Amino acid sequence: MTTPTKLTPAPVINEMVRLLTEQYVFPGTADQLAALLTRRLDEGAYDVDDAEELARLVTSDLQSVNGDRHLRLKHHAIPVPPEQGAATLDAMRREFDSSLGGVPRVQLLDGGVAVVEPAPMLFPLEWAAEPLGAALTLVSRAQALIVDLRANRGGDPDTVAFVCGYLLDERTHLNTMHWRDGERVEQSWTPPHVPGARFGGSKPLYVLCGGSTFSAAEELAYDLQQLGRAVVVGEPTRGGAHPCRGWTLTPHLEATVPVGRAVNPVSGANWEGTGVRPDSPCAAADALDHAHALALARLAA
Repeated sequence: MTTPTKLTPAPVINEMVRLLTEQYVFPGTADQLAALLTRRLDEGAYDVDDAEELARLVTSDLQSVNGDRHLRLKHHAIPVPPEQGAATLDAMRREFDSSLGGVPRVQLLDGGVAVVEPAPMLFPLEWAAEPLGAALTLVSRAQALIVDLRANRGGDPDTVAFVCGYLLDERTHLNTMHWRDGERVEQSWTPPHVPGARFGGSKPLYVLCGGSTFSAAEELAYDLQQLGRAVVVGEPTRGGAHPCRGWTLTPHLEATVPVGRAVNPVSGANWEGTGVRPDSPCAAADALDHAHALALARLAA
């Protein structure tokens, strides 16, 4: 239940402007957004009664310049801790504990085709390695595999690399992150070893996507697609490629600001704004049946 909260918008907006200026991955856009928020504050656009409405208004303005869906002022109905990143982790932990560790479904379909569904997120690897490793080991014996990301909202890039480690045969460069902080460049590779058995890099692999697939889940689909390892089935994804960090501004408001950008070593680009485009388009609701049919046809051939 949302608790109406009277608040003074100026301190929230001023802190949001500071974070944009110091942290946002695109400094030029940050300057534009900082000026926009300041002008809107002066105009009284943020003089609203509660934190939830303020979050909606500010997020709309933050995404009005370049459509960055990771750039948000998030409202939390339950009060969140003040430490940096704690608001997001607190909410994620509740979902992790209620979703069998982020793997709510492992299923064997007709013809030796397995389905694994990582959802609702790719949780931090220190939490998710055990349940994900167990699920991926279990499906390693399947003749073909479907990874269902239609309900996955994103998560940890390290967990993306961990999952890819089960779906490829060799250590593979997946992505390069360009961070604003210190202008650092950091490569993401699959791990040299994984706990349990690999599905491997040769058997048929399908990834299901839709309009709710976002962020790190998009990276998983995009990386496997660009490597030619998986057939992406369903609808285009939401289009968010910038990793972000979170700052608690009030007990109910969290700023999430992208601090880096992803560059794929195959495409030299990413999925920001465009989403991952399916290789075999269909309605997201029909994607599982469609992928199963594709898998059976390939196995029969």
